Amino acid sequence: MEQYSPQGFRVLPTVVKHLLIINVLMYLATWVLSSRGIDLESMFALYFFKSEKFHIWQYLTYMFMHANVEHLFFNMFALWMFGYILENYWGSKRFLLFYIVCGLGAAFVHTCVTGFSYYGTASAISVYAQDPNPDAFVTLFQSKFEGHYRVDVFNAFLSQWRANPSEAIFAMQSVDMANQMLQASASIPTVGASGAIYGILLAFGMMFPNQYIYLYFLLPIKAKWFVVIYIAIELLSGVFGTADGVAHFAHLGGMLFGYILIKYWKKREFQQWS
Repeated sequence: MEQYSPQGFRVLPTVVKHLLIINVLMYLATWVLSSRGIDLESMFALYFFKSEKFHIWQYLTYMFMHANVEHLFFNMFALWMFGYILENYWGSKRFLLFYIVCGLGAAFVHTCVTGFSYYGTASAISVYAQDPNPDAFVTLFQSKFEGHYRVDVFNAFLSQWRANPSEAIFAMQSVDMANQMLQASASIPTVGASGAIYGILLAFGMMFPNQYIYLYFLLPIKAKWFVVIYIAIELLSGVFGTADGVAHFAHLGGMLFGYILIKYWKKREFQQWS
């Protein structure tokens, strides 16, 4: 089997090292300061632009925030595993640019997908508000807010409404509940370096397609097929998945922008030598 041996390369090059340090420090700061009433997540996680918590700098800062230790560990392990090879291959400046572009691209795609969902739900609520009734209320919540609302509260309200169908107040309250859920969906934060990491994974597969990666440290698989499998998993999860709390289209966005940037670099280098 073909193996990759980075002779003369640094195992912990400058950019990868500093990215690891920054991500770990940000996680520790978030954990320590939260106990003192300072919420870094509300400032630096990525929120949809309809949220009151949204700030433009979040498109950059979100990729240095992580939800828990497991999330941080696996992202940082992948950053080191594939990143140190790419940084040695490309150089630090190009690698850092690639990392940031993939992270920004992931945020952009995630915002587009969130916006599509947000405005689609807003339109559905507008239609529902013209004729609010218990059956339509159930359909609206099950189709648009599945997994994001308390079933016990929902069922208690629905039972009261069905017991008093002529009371107009319940119809008005149902519309208010739907709009509150819509705003709550816009305030779900996105954190993590995963979008940039998936871009790095794609780059590794493009730069070293026939190098072997050991899946679960046991099963050898060529990098190009490893990337294809991950793209398929993320695409299927994004299209058919439910509320699993993972921004699958952000991962694909990181890969897409990484692919575009690599193709741009190759085209520019070809033109310089032609």
